Amino acid sequence: MKQITLPTLATVVALIVFSIPSAAKTKVEVKDSQGKDVGTITLSQQGSGVVLKLRLHDLPPGQHGIHFHQNPKCDAPDFKSAGPHFNPDSKKHGLESPEGHHAGDMENVVVDVKGNADVTLEDKDVTLGDGAHSLFSNGGTAIVIHAKADDMKTDPSGNSGDRIACGVITK
Repeated sequence: MKQITLPTLATVVALIVFSIPSAAKTKVEVKDSQGKDVGTITLSQQGSGVVLKLRLHDLPPGQHGIHFHQNPKCDAPDFKSAGPHFNPDSKKHGLESPEGHHAGDMENVVVDVKGNADVTLEDKDVTLGDGAHSLFSNGGTAIVIHAKADDMKTDPSGNSGDRIACGVITK
């Protein structure tokens, strides 16, 4: 008769814990057009999308458009080097667009009267993994904060105005 040995409970638990993939997470340093630090945005993979934890300061109060942009560049003072919105499916701009929206489109961020924003946003159309919707797919992307609120429908950028802050997203 052949003897079968069973693994200990500790071995089974260790195998389970180490086989679960760790959640992807990356921290983005955000600078204004003068190169001054205005905070951080922590990106975390959650389900099929990405959660953004914004901790921003020294920004103009009010609503501001915030988008993922195609290029991993943030050349001051205008941040045009970040390119257009991240849009792997070639859709129109705006969360309210009947023709779909850019993967990089998100809800506006509200900055309080003291110039701070400590908020959480979610973008269900991007990932920190692999594939066309990955924020790392082009060697990285950028996250840009605009001067005005995004109207959620006007192509290509929601009339959100100048780019006032930017951070590069890379592995």
